[in-house]
Amino acid sequence: MLSELQQYLRRAAAQHRTVVRSGPFLVHLDEQSDQPYANYAIPDAGAEPSAAEVAALVELFAARGRRAAFEFLPACAPAVSGALLAAGLEVTYRIPLMICPARQLVAVAPPDGVTVVIADDATPDERLRELIAMQGAAFGLSPQPVPDEDVQRLRARAGEGVVAYAVSGGAIVGGGCALVIRDGMTELAGIAVAEAARRRGIAAAVTAALALEAVARGATLPFLTPGDDGAGRVYQRAGFAPAGEMLHMALPG
Repeated sequence: MLSELQQYLRRAAAQHRTVVRSGPFLVHLDEQSDQPYANYAIPDAGAEPSAAEVAALVELFAARGRRAAFEFLPACAPAVSGALLAAGLEVTYRIPLMICPARQLVAVAPPDGVTVVIADDATPDERLRELIAMQGAAFGLSPQPVPDEDVQRLRARAGEGVVAYAVSGGAIVGGGCALVIRDGMTELAGIAVAEAARRRGIAAAVTAALALEAVARGATLPFLTPGDDGAGRVYQRAGFAPAGEMLHMALPG
């Protein structure tokens, strides 16, 4: 199962990114953002990269104005982390991979006064812009205008997968997305709740709504990676359970 999930992650990362082959790695470059979370390499299954191959890949990132970063399931390529550590990269995070087969999904009702909405073609751009701004603030990013390109990218995600947002008092207080549905799999990502609306069950309700809608659209195995143990407990309410580990590594700085 983990090998199938890694293959999905490789294909999903290629959506809306430039893909470059470098040795036993596929490099996924976001032309709109230089952030490491948006630009990273994924190793081939069973890859055993040489020091020269890692050095060439680091140079490729630098030539593109990006910091070398890697995101993968270490169980699918056990030799890679050691080769990257030897080249001076550091572990940025090591987090659980959680899955929820369709039959195990649990519906979670939103708290009183909150409605979870599934975005569709009729959703106004300004609603999507508000969702993106809320997510940025929730993840601690500095406030800045949301460009039209980001809005259209989110709209495309709604067509390929699912986008949902929670509304309270007319304002968006939570949201997230299920990425492109392919081979029965989809990754839930960007799940966020506005600081003032936390600890009310909104994240669990959004997670359940995303997963249930993704299943209705053909997914059989939604999965996600929680940022911490607290988030993991939230996702367990919707039926998700640990099934592996995700590793992210990058050059220092």
